[in-house]
Amino acid sequence: TKDKYPTYDKSKDELRREATMSDYRQIITKAVVGKGRKYTQCTHTINPVHKPTSILGCWVINSCFDAELVDKKVEICGTYDISIWYSYADNTKTEVVTETVNFTDLIQLKYRNDQTVSNDFEVCAQVLQQPNCVEANISPSGKFVVQVAREFLAEVIGETKLWVMVAEHVKEEEFEDCELDDAEFEDLDVNFFSEGEEE
Repeated sequence: TKDKYPTYDKSKDELRREATMSDYRQIITKAVVGKGRKYTQCTHTINPVHKPTSILGCWVINSCFDAELVDKKVEICGTYDISIWYSYADNTKTEVVTETVNFTDLIQLKYRNDQTVSNDFEVCAQVLQQPNCVEANISPSGKFVVQVAREFLAEVIGETKLWVMVAEHVKEEEFEDCELDDAEFEDLDVNFFSEGEEE
């Protein structure tokens, strides 16, 4: 008698595909899901107390910043001090003027993983180039015009899904700690290193 219901035999490709999928597991882990960098040059104008004759030195110091995620972009807000050592009164006197300036850099993420499982992100930012003075000049009106360059790298870390391969035929005893019993300790040659030094 014939069967009432037709039988279905899986093809070799389907069996191979099922065997391959069984070797993998999907896990949720934290990973870098967005990354970007930005180089910026900006100009600052500083008003000295006295009309300057020449610039003797210019430094950018005390840089600090904070980073946060804003509309899928990383916004870096910070401050730094610009110190200018200059001479005045026909190079007969010197003085240092310091001014704190604010800056904001908006970094576009060049890569973003859409397989995130939550909206809880962590932003990590690091300085690739500390803010430094590129050029400093005296304007015709007697003000300092300072060009400052800086560069930041930003990474966004979030929870995402990954596929990992499952290792088979691994015995747990292969990873157990190797311990020596009392009999093995008695067989150790305690003069091994001293004999080598005599040679």
